[in-house]
Amino acid sequence: MPEIKPMSRRELIKKLRTLGFDGPFGGGKHSYMRKYGQRIIIPNPHRADLGVKLIRKIIRQLEMSDEDWLAAK
Repeated sequence: MPEIKPMSRRELIKKLRTLGFDGPFGGGKHSYMRKYGQRIIIPNPHRADLGVKLIRKIIRQLEMSDEDWLAAK
């Protein structure tokens, strides 16, 4: 079974767009994406990859399972 791996901010945005999110939109300190009133903050790691812990927090905010996240292209 594939595991969740670190990814860039750009890859995260592409993945969220495939899940139906719009954006990113400019916000105070962080940009965000939204879908039907659900709002997800997009972290800015300053050219570093997002770690697995942070990606899992985003997955929990989306109320998805790891398998569903990995299945999304």
